[in-house]
Amino acid sequence: MLGERIAMTETYRQATEKMDHDTPDLADRNSDIDVIAGGVWSRPGFLIRRLHQIHYAMFFEECKEGGVTPVQYGVLTVLAREPWLDQTAIGYEVGLDRTTAADVIKRLEEKGLVERRINHLDRRSRQAAVTEKGLSMMGALQESMARSQRRLLQPLSARDQKIFMSLLLELVEANNQYGRAALKAL
Repeated sequence: MLGERIAMTETYRQATEKMDHDTPDLADRNSDIDVIAGGVWSRPGFLIRRLHQIHYAMFFEECKEGGVTPVQYGVLTVLAREPWLDQTAIGYEVGLDRTTAADVIKRLEEKGLVERRINHLDRRSRQAAVTEKGLSMMGALQESMARSQRRLLQPLSARDQKIFMSLLLELVEANNQYGRAALKAL
């Protein structure tokens, strides 16, 4: 099984090395990847999910002292830049539905990392902002968070890291409407 994955990875690498990333052609958008015969290791969704699991593990390894998840850190990041957003806007910024955003914010509030208040423009909604404790924790974790991101990309060359990030953004933008919650336009 591992031998098959290694062989497939090598075949995929050889195929992608021949690609010219600088001059994409619309005809190239029709994939020749066999997502059935190649098994799960030829399926982009499976690989993205696996990479997501790896990222979570790296984040927790680097940021264990903070006691927050990558999603929680993302919400804190948004609120640090734009305090007093409502829960819908926060979800829109990080790609969470309103209910999930409310749950994440509630957990952060329980940890003393954010505070909430009733929105004076719409009394049915709540707004949130990062507390001093939250800002302090973010500052303490900033390098650890960045290290987890760098570790994830480390196997790629500097050029391939830029290409990978560009392709990820392209995929997210092109498929954003299929997510449970639409992400703010990039």
